[in-house]
Amino acid sequence: MSIKDQLMQDMKEAMKAKQVNRLGTIRQLRSAIKNKEIELRQDLDDNGILGVIGTAVKQRRDAAQMYSDNDRPELAAKEEAELAVLQEYLPAQLSEEEVRTIVIAVIAETGATSPQDMGKVMPQVMARTKGSADGKMVNQLVREQLAG
Repeated sequence: MSIKDQLMQDMKEAMKAKQVNRLGTIRQLRSAIKNKEIELRQDLDDNGILGVIGTAVKQRRDAAQMYSDNDRPELAAKEEAELAVLQEYLPAQLSEEEVRTIVIAVIAETGATSPQDMGKVMPQVMARTKGSADGKMVNQLVREQLAG
């Protein structure tokens, strides 16, 4: 079943179960996918949809952090609840050790030796971890490996 079909099915179930917050999050996600399709003028496949979901997850994480930093726990909780719904549609997240292994392998393949080589390493690591690793963590691990 494609992610679009899964979203439609989950939206119907949320309506029947009167899960207002879940329903709202799924509707926002479907809207973001539709907007991306209009922007690109083509239907998105599952990989494209994972990209949209990844962007939405990053936005929710950043917003939740911002609200927490500014002493707005009720808004942070709302963002975290939406984040939990969105993460259901992403592949299982890789552990830090699994990402570190991928980073080391890519560095060896590209022959990167210094932090100036991040431009060679990051795109390949992100392609291999598509949707299953947080970009900030990947960036941090690449920096550590290239610096040390």
